[in-house]
Amino acid sequence: MKKGQTAEGTVTAVEFPNKGQVQVDGEDGAVTVKNTISGQRVRFSVNKIRKGRAEGRLLEVLEPSPLETEPACPHFGQCGGCTWQNLPYEEQLKMKEAQVREMMDSAVKGDYVWEGIYPSPQKEAYRNKMEFSFGDEYKDGPMALGLHKRNSFYDIVSVEECRIVDGDFRKILSCTRRFAAESGLPYYHRMRHTGYFRHLLVRKAACTGEILVDLVTSTEGQADLEAWKEAILALPLEGTVAGILHTVNDSVADVIRDEGTTVLYGRNFIYEKLLGLTFQITAFSFFQTNSLGAEMLYETVRRYIGDTKDKVIYDLYSGTGTIAQILAPVARKVVGVEIVEEAVEAAVENAKLNGLENCSFWAGDVLKVIDSLGETPDFIVLDPPRDGVHPKALMKIADFGVEKMVYIACKPTSLARDLELLQGRGYQVERMCCVDLFPGTYHIETVAELKRK
Repeated sequence: MKKGQTAEGTVTAVEFPNKGQVQVDGEDGAVTVKNTISGQRVRFSVNKIRKGRAEGRLLEVLEPSPLETEPACPHFGQCGGCTWQNLPYEEQLKMKEAQVREMMDSAVKGDYVWEGIYPSPQKEAYRNKMEFSFGDEYKDGPMALGLHKRNSFYDIVSVEECRIVDGDFRKILSCTRRFAAESGLPYYHRMRHTGYFRHLLVRKAACTGEILVDLVTSTEGQADLEAWKEAILALPLEGTVAGILHTVNDSVADVIRDEGTTVLYGRNFIYEKLLGLTFQITAFSFFQTNSLGAEMLYETVRRYIGDTKDKVIYDLYSGTGTIAQILAPVARKVVGVEIVEEAVEAAVENAKLNGLENCSFWAGDVLKVIDSLGETPDFIVLDPPRDGVHPKALMKIADFGVEKMVYIACKPTSLARDLELLQGRGYQVERMCCVDLFPGTYHIETVAELKRK
């Protein structure tokens, strides 16, 4: 096939993360087309040829898959936030489990126990955090506030009926979009690097109902943020607004960066409760986005670690110290390492909040800090970012020679890659499972227990 060619075919399989394999009429081999489902007949255009294999961009679904249902969200298909809302949840779980199991069967040496996939306690309105972007839905269109349009870096869809968050998120989004439009100030243009309104960050704790709202702008202008604050406080919300913030960000990158935050109301954090512990969450600290699903995930980790009495545990890539504190009550000592300083500060406060005196937290890169921790642990928990563990850091971790490790992966391909090194350094996979924290999407958490041979 040639680049630019348009063709039709049937999706015969979907590989992780979301790569449909399309069998083209009259052609040998398959073309990879994202955002497709097994059984669909699709039309696509070839946009890449890599190592003799074609990749295409979906143009149209000509015939739906027999598995498909009507998505609950009216924005589905336009918005890039969800990919599988047109599949029944049971089918989503089957697809995720099959993809990860096939990948791990290839990566694991020897026999291991596959425990299956654990579903999310909530299928809708499960997210406790959203980052919305300002922009327009088409060039020079009216101001929008929402998520990126599918396959677009620039266009924004106003997702005022989004189903992966609850009604409080939607009310805050609508209120803020109206305020921004009425202010007369422009949104921040990603190409020209000019404009004022950039992002809206909303966090809501599932157990306490506390809400944190943060408006992110550049310094090119000055809106009446007192009026915005009062408008937010006047909303009929089910939860309670604990804090309203204004963050300044003049970075040209299209990400939220804290270059100065002002508290307009309340405090700059919310409280959440997980497994009997209380956690303080700030605007930018890492915390699992599905609180009830996170409880399942951490219960799995605790079960995989087993007896921690009188043991020393390293929690590497520890975030706000959630796992460390869940393991701490019966351990001798837990040491957390996290590169984001704000998250480490939150972890220290959370440990005090929960009366845990056997937790300590280090701020820094695991690769650089791990040599300074001062003792050999009994167990190690790894919860790295999406790209996995740096190979040099992974070698140092393996050199501790601990009896057991638990690896939590938000991207199974990174886990499969890291297992090669760990198995080569004397570790064997004992058991593994998936925990679904992201219904409606292809994302999945994978947990592996490894023991030293």
